[in-house]
Parts: sequence; structure tokens; C-alpha cells
Amino acid sequence: MQTSTLPVDVRPEPWTGRFDGDGAEHRRWWQAITPYAAGDAATRTRPAVVVGFCSDEGVRRNKGRTGAAAAPAAIRAALGPLAYHLDRSVFDAGDVVVEGEALEEGQQRAGTVVSALLDAGNLTVVLGGGHETAFASYLGVAGSSAVRGTETASGKRLGVLNLDAHFDLRDEAVPSSGTPFLQMARAEAAAGRELQYAVVGISEANNTRTLFDTADRLGVKYLLDEDCSAPAVEEFVASFLAGIDVLYLTIDLDVLPAATAPGVSAPAAYGVSLPVISAVCRQVAASGKLLHLDVAELNPEFDVDSRTAKVAARLLNTLLG
Repeated sequence: MQTSTLPVDVRPEPWTGRFDGDGAEHRRWWQAITPYAAGDAATRTRPAVVVGFCSDEGVRRNKGRTGAAAAPAAIRAALGPLAYHLDRSVFDAGDVVVEGEALEEGQQRAGTVVSALLDAGNLTVVLGGGHETAFASYLGVAGSSAVRGTETASGKRLGVLNLDAHFDLRDEAVPSSGTPFLQMARAEAAAGRELQYAVVGISEANNTRTLFDTADRLGVKYLLDEDCSAPAVEEFVASFLAGIDVLYLTIDLDVLPAATAPGVSAPAAYGVSLPVISAVCRQVAASGKLLHLDVAELNPEFDVDSRTAKVAARLLNTLLG
């Protein structure tokens, strides 16, 4: 196992789950996933590599309910018992841990891990963490040869699709879980590009006029939660996918109704139904454009019967299937 070349803090540990037998017909996630080693052979489809981003600092700075640092372990525990029907290999590269207030340093290290894994030809999956996870993901995606290009290949048009009740475009002196997409927009502008950013599930009641004005100024495409019928969302996502080459999908679990996802920092009073969100995941997976994905804002401390963790696991299973 050659994970030492990746700046992770916690090496991958064995997953656990129900045991029905060793045969392929009995296989579950915990039996299929193995520690990541550089040079692992690809299957017919691109291998996926899971990385945990254990961070509470962004939520703390944003005055939210902390506890999301425990999310990667909770999502792994929920994924482990699921039946494994995937036609790809999946590996675990371990966790990047944000210690104390060192958020920016942790985001940089997580970005380095993601870039290295993408450059090795993998589909990368980050388990957050608060939604400060998104800027860590962006650093990795934007720094990869898949987006920036190489000496022999030009870069590709990157799109960022966020399933979220919030824009997370706050203009604050200190970065937090509420600022990552404004940080991305500024980073893209500094590189001479425009951020292609779309959001499904925006709650009008939970985003101020300033945030809507910022979104309009940046050309953000968005769909309000009350307008998220299945046909409307399918059309919205298809239109966005048509204008990009590669996609970074980020799922903030507070996009779902509180009854479906109670274990988040800011439970949604309205939210977008799980069938609609699941359909987006299938649509994105089928597009062939998915480069990187993450799931953020699970807070196990406030979860009920691991309900939110199980939803996260089901969505990941759909995206990788």
C-alpha cells in the first residue's frame, strides 16, 4: 500500500458490514473496497477513490452546529453493509484531518490529494466535513491536469453543480462553510476564467437579498426548492451539463427535507425530495462528465437512526453505480 505519497493524516482502516459469504453473489461494499495503492489497475470503468475530509472549522466559523468532522466515518459505516453492484473498483485513501483552526492548510492538503488521484486517472470522492469541503475539492479539481491541461492537451470547461439549500457565496473576511463558492469565483477570475456554477434547491427564505444579488452578478444558475419538480430539475441539469466538459458535483445534505436528512447543521424546513435528488445523481452519472464529487454537512451528532448517513451512502452508491 503506497498511500504514504499522499498527505493524508489517517490511513484507511478495514470497513465492516454484514457477512453473507465470500462469493461475488454475496459481496457488499465492505468486502469490495480496499486501501488505495498507487498504480492500482483500472477496471472497465474508471476506479473511484474515497477520501475523508474531517473538518468542523468552517461550520464553527459560520456559526453553525459543529460535529461534521465525524461524518467520513459515519458515511463509511453506512456504505459498508450495502450490496455491491458496481462495475468498477473502489479504493479508500484515508482521511485529511483539520486540526484546530488550521482550515486553510487542511484544504490545501486535501486539494493536493485530490489532484494526485485525478491525475492518476481516478474518479475522486470526498466525504466531508462541513461545506468548507467544497473549496478543498475545488483546489484539487482546478489543480488537476484534467482541468488545467497538459503540454499535449488543452484544459477543459469545468462546471460546479451544487445540490444545496444555500448559495454559500458569503463575502466574509475569514473563509468558512458559507464562503466556498465565492472563493471559487475569485480564484477562477484570477486565472482568467469565469466560474460555471449552478445550484439546485435554493431556499429563498434562507438566503438574503445580498446573496441573491451576488449570485446574479456572478451569473449563477439556480433553481428554487419550491420549483424543483422532477421535470424542471432534469431540464435544468441537462442544460448546465450541455455547456461544460467536466463536472464537479457537490451535495450539501441540507438540500433534503429535515425529515429525510435531520443530521445536518441547518435542517431544511422545505427541501428537495430524495427521489428528485437521486434522479440528479443518476443523470450526472450517466452524462459521462463526472470528474469529482463530494458529500458535505452530515453531522452524526444530530442524526436520527443514522438516517442522514444512510441517505448519503445511498446517493454515493447511485453516483458510482
